Amino acid sequence: MSPIETPKAPPGASLGARLDTALGRFTMYRLVLLVLAVLAVYSLVLDALGWLTFGIPEMLAHLVLCLGLTYAPNRALAPLFRVRPHSESSLITGLLLYFLFWPSFAPLDVAGVALACVLASASKYALAWRGRHIFNAAAAGAFVAGLTGLNIATWWAATPAMLWALVPGVLLVLYRTRKFLMASVFLVVATAIITSELLQAGMSAGMALWQSLAQRPLLFFVGFMLTEPLTLPPRRWQQLALAAVVGVVFAVPYNFGFIANSPEAALLLGNAIAFLMGQRGRVTLRFTGTRPLTPSTTEFSFEPSRPVRFVPGQYMELDLPHAKSDGKGRRRVFSLTGSPSESLVKFGVRTAEPLSAAKKVLLSLNPGDEVTATSVGGDFVLPRDPRKPVLLIAAGIGVTPYLSHVSSGGLRERDAVLLLLARSADEVAYADELRAAGIRVLVRVADGSAPPSGLASASWDGTRVDGEAIRALVPDVAGREVYVSGSPASVASLRRAAKQAGAAKVHVDSFSGY
Repeated sequence: MSPIETPKAPPGASLGARLDTALGRFTMYRLVLLVLAVLAVYSLVLDALGWLTFGIPEMLAHLVLCLGLTYAPNRALAPLFRVRPHSESSLITGLLLYFLFWPSFAPLDVAGVALACVLASASKYALAWRGRHIFNAAAAGAFVAGLTGLNIATWWAATPAMLWALVPGVLLVLYRTRKFLMASVFLVVATAIITSELLQAGMSAGMALWQSLAQRPLLFFVGFMLTEPLTLPPRRWQQLALAAVVGVVFAVPYNFGFIANSPEAALLLGNAIAFLMGQRGRVTLRFTGTRPLTPSTTEFSFEPSRPVRFVPGQYMELDLPHAKSDGKGRRRVFSLTGSPSESLVKFGVRTAEPLSAAKKVLLSLNPGDEVTATSVGGDFVLPRDPRKPVLLIAAGIGVTPYLSHVSSGGLRERDAVLLLLARSADEVAYADELRAAGIRVLVRVADGSAPPSGLASASWDGTRVDGEAIRALVPDVAGREVYVSGSPASVASLRRAAKQAGAAKVHVDSFSGY
């Protein structure tokens, strides 16, 4: 499925469903850029009110310097490396460096910031593997600039007055990326270590905790840098382990002479570990063709330049440059629908009007055209134990992640039930594949028409899919792990229904669209 499918939340939808629908209009690049821009404006307001002491001229000059010297080198270097420049990424890097270095007119300070900005932009190309940067650019630039002695990152965003805007901004980003658990692991580990040291120094418990969270850059670090999807390992357990390791390195003091503990050093170590954990680097995909799945959905097939490592249920991020932006960015994620053993990479995408700019790019491809895949990830995978029964619930094109399980034959070895919800019979995608899946497939068609031949009808009174309806169709739902995939509003509603039906564990297909 495509993460761009963000229909309006239905009347009476929960706050979470409405928030998902609203945030789904933005990619993560655009959302992070907007949040950081708001924080930058907020910092200027604080300074004007006397809550910060930098001086408005210094802050404005610092902001222009950071944005200009990350944007311009990025535009200059991209043609040399034969790639399209990513303007939003460079602006995000500039805003991060704005909050990392102290605004100043001192010549050496300005030189250090300028060096950090240029190095940050260059790191996206020089410190890269197969076209994909390994390290967080802002951290890399700040770290190297610190080694020169020209300037050292102070992470001044960790100022109590900034918390009023920083906390909501971080929460918004973490909600969109679904990285609350990872952020919590880091915060618990780092806060515990820092607070313990402050207690040993004689500080009260309340003051030690306050200083850890309000006067150390933990929140800014975890919200905008540690949880950056592009530099994370692909699986959730790997991300949680990484958060714990980085939390320790972040908080424990050390000094090896030329390197001392700093947030940027901790992040760069984490980036290096993450790089080793999963498939990193760009993959060139050569377009081979399409096939219609339904009147409103299309399957796109590509031949990768090298084998793609993924687990059934995961997604791939594509870089789809387009001349006229629609505000959602150029990188989009799509569920992989083929088997890891197949030579082609396939995606099922909703292609009904209105079309986003990225989908127009997909539909305009000719055989032989190339696009770039930038990452593979996701945890929408089946339990390792094949004896564990599962219930798979799909709303519309949300069936796509399950097709990878079907294609790989993984469902034949376990007790699996697939419940597919569609608007009409002709909107049931992959009907042939589902008939041959070797599992029980139930199809609920909203308009009351009969499902495609060979697929069982799942019917009940009324139009709302609630817990009672699910329990009637799958009486042993409480003993199954449940998976739900679809639009944000559909996923929220179906997850509640599955919980009402007695499901103990519900996995949801969540795309950040970063």
